Amino acid sequence: MNAIADRHIAPAGFDPIFNRLANWLPRLGISVAGSRLLAVRGRKSGEWRTTMVNLLVDAEGDRYLVAPRGNTQWVRNLRASGSGELRLGRSTEPFTAVEVADADKVPVLRLYLKKWGWEVGRFFEGITKDATDAELAGIAPGFPVFRIA
Repeated sequence: MNAIADRHIAPAGFDPIFNRLANWLPRLGISVAGSRLLAVRGRKSGEWRTTMVNLLVDAEGDRYLVAPRGNTQWVRNLRASGSGELRLGRSTEPFTAVEVADADKVPVLRLYLKKWGWEVGRFFEGITKDATDAELAGIAPGFPVFRIA
């Protein structure tokens, strides 16, 4: 893998505290702009690991998970397992996941930035929803995307 594909932005500063608080919202059944609690089995432990994610639904109804921080633990676990659960309150939805090829990520990344750029824009390092297709294609290897069903 190259440096872009190996990209991972670890939580820093107040991020860990904010993340712990934000992860409680979907547990309580509160979705902020489509957020869900992602549950994936750990690739080594086999135990459920959870984190809040933004569930992206495109105009055709296809659903995606995008990793704005890059190759995080949930990304590595989802690659290994190929499945997980989306949770909201007491509702649990099992899913299977297929990683999207870099060449097919441009429209998904653009839509993701249109919907959540206000929240995750800092992880895109200057790239916005108004970026050219070439700019989005250039960063695509650093942003894992999964189509879920």
